[in-house]
Amino acid sequence: MTIPAERLDQIAHRFAELEARMASGTLEGEAFVQASRDYAELEPVAKIAAEVKSAREEIASLEEMLGDPEMKAMAEEELAELRQRLPEAERALAIAMLPRDSADSKPAMLEIRAGTGGDEAALFAGDLYRMYERFAAEQGWTVEPVSMSASEVGGFKEVVANVTGTGVFAKLKFESGVHRVQRVPETESGGRIHTSAATVAVLPEPDEVDVQIDPGDLKIDVYRASGAGGQHVNTTDSAVRITHLPTNTVVTCQDGRSQHKNREKAMQVLRTRLYDAQREATQGAEAEARKAMVGSGDRSERIRTYNFPQGRVTDHRIGLTLQKLPQIIAGPGLGELIDALIAEDEAKRLAAMEE
Repeated sequence: MTIPAERLDQIAHRFAELEARMASGTLEGEAFVQASRDYAELEPVAKIAAEVKSAREEIASLEEMLGDPEMKAMAEEELAELRQRLPEAERALAIAMLPRDSADSKPAMLEIRAGTGGDEAALFAGDLYRMYERFAAEQGWTVEPVSMSASEVGGFKEVVANVTGTGVFAKLKFESGVHRVQRVPETESGGRIHTSAATVAVLPEPDEVDVQIDPGDLKIDVYRASGAGGQHVNTTDSAVRITHLPTNTVVTCQDGRSQHKNREKAMQVLRTRLYDAQREATQGAEAEARKAMVGSGDRSERIRTYNFPQGRVTDHRIGLTLQKLPQIIAGPGLGELIDALIAEDEAKRLAAMEE
């Protein structure tokens, strides 16, 4: 995909303007924050655009040298290298210029729930949570549990956590769906392989300005928390249930000792779920187009199988199987899968634009 020279000049001009504004020292508050975001988004595009422009200019200059017998051999050698390198740079630029999901730069709410499989599903949900925790640590992100419902045998019936850092949603958004595990449960005396599942939902977390919630639309109940957590949890009305009446969205939080903290966390989850619903409602055709890429992000869609006896992980959306289950479930190896999903999505969106 060849980018017109005029477009390269526009990118360079826009980037120079942003650099000048950032260096002026006149930006404050929200204006500075917005300019910083724009700069961070445009910088990698401008860098590749400059490489493409430089390569094109070098090619034009070398082609002029072909008429000089003394310079022809050297020019042909350098031309061959540049002509091989230019299409790769132009493709990289086209990918960098693809429209980005406005939520890509946002933090995310990670929700994992045990599905079919009883106790084994809860144990697997715990394995997935630890996998994402370790992957996040490697990325320099922070994972803060918001709500946890532990299983009696270990693992989780449900766990909700806030993941913050650079590019969190962009990297984790394709993790939404049904994750299936095939292995011999610890409780299985006969050595038979069982299949269990857990669902993962990754939702972009909005800023408060992205979702306006009328306090009059909320029904807030406080009650005594149940389950593990010490006598304080079980003897005070610290648990909070918030119902958003217009949408009948219900959020509960009981993990903190403080009713105030639980209410704050519940509101955080509520804003995220309402924002996700707004996004789904407004994306329309874009959401339909995404289904043709690496998956819709629908949490009911089976996306991946972790086969322990054979030590392999298969992502069904892109047909990729890696014989690296221990590395992936440990966290660091997950990056290879995520990078492959992102690359596939970019390639298909680029192909759709070229048609």
